Amino acid sequence: MRSRLIRSGLPLVLLAVMGVGVAMAATTSMRASGGTVKVVATKYGKVLAAGSGMTLYRYTPDRKGVSVCSGACAQYWPPLLLKGAAKATAGPGASAGLLGTIKRGSAKQVTYAGFPLYFYAGDSKPGDVKGQGFEKIWYVVSAKGALVKQAAAAAPAPAPTTSTSSSGSAWG
Repeated sequence: MRSRLIRSGLPLVLLAVMGVGVAMAATTSMRASGGTVKVVATKYGKVLAAGSGMTLYRYTPDRKGVSVCSGACAQYWPPLLLKGAAKATAGPGASAGLLGTIKRGSAKQVTYAGFPLYFYAGDSKPGDVKGQGFEKIWYVVSAKGALVKQAAAAAPAPAPTTSTSSSGSAWG
């Protein structure tokens, strides 16, 4: 009975360990991203994303030039860091004049309009905005560097057209 339990339980344990490894690899790859910042279209309008297309966020307790997200915070919200001697670059729609960096340990974290930028570990594919509004302190960022707190307004629907019949009534 015991060996049977071990045989059936071992694959589950191995799967769990592999899942943690995959999550850690995804977080590491987000952190080790290049420094390209571009603008992409989302339901929140045009917002900042890394060169990979993954959405970038701002943490409202941060101040210009200062990141206060560390430890467990940085595990769920990995910073956009530069690899080696890479420089922050502006991709389509982003302003090179708003890009910068701050020192973060031995690395450099990319900033926009002076504020540090982060990924959200819950976003799994380019264009995801699952971290938007989280605890009312995490928000996507516009091309001008402003926080975006509301979904973009949809264009108003065109007014219905009616035609009139020879009787002058729109209903025939």
